[in-house]
Amino acid sequence: MSKTVVITGAARGIGYETAVTLANRYNCNVIALSRNEAALKKLSSSVISGNIIYLPFDFVADKFSVLNDFLTAHEITSIDALINNAGTLINKPFSEITVSDLEVSYRINVFAPYLLFQQLFARLKAAPEAHVVNISSMGGFQGVQKFAGLSAYSSSKAALVGLTECLAEELKETTIKMNCLCLGAVQTEMLNEAFPGYNAPVSAVQMAEFIAHFSLYSHQLMNGKIIPVALSTP
Repeated sequence: MSKTVVITGAARGIGYETAVTLANRYNCNVIALSRNEAALKKLSSSVISGNIIYLPFDFVADKFSVLNDFLTAHEITSIDALINNAGTLINKPFSEITVSDLEVSYRINVFAPYLLFQQLFARLKAAPEAHVVNISSMGGFQGVQKFAGLSAYSSSKAALVGLTECLAEELKETTIKMNCLCLGAVQTEMLNEAFPGYNAPVSAVQMAEFIAHFSLYSHQLMNGKIIPVALSTP
């Protein structure tokens, strides 16, 4: 039976390519979320199998009840995997970071995965086994080099790491497993925002294949793990 996977941040980069890989290579039923409706339409048309539905969703402005209504309308009663890939990056000196910058960073990078998991919890529990994969960054991985200008981004991604460990412990007696991937440099638009002109050794397509396979199978072997996935940082 085909697995049902929800992925956020599916409009570009790693999220886009992961959605395509899950649908085309693994024949998954993919539910793609992003605030960019035009990009979601492009994503849907690029999936050969047709196993994709999408919902334009803004994690800052929209209410999570909208997602629940959407899933109910599409008769989706169980979810096998949730990939919290959506993220935002603010590249500013510490002295210029505003309260609004922090609120947006934490809302998208930390609060959204938390609240989305709450919203989908019943449907994840309804699956025989389910896997929640949080996509963090090497910037949020303890003991690794940090970079000036990325304090809001890296600290919020570090919070996502801590959240993964907390929830995996809290839910260890359930059939839901949760792990976190801390990604290094991948050639995406976001990388260019942080490090203009830098050429990463890993493409979005390569990382998408890793994330897709990890999301579908790795929970059979691990839970609550924080895994660095990087050739460079950057």
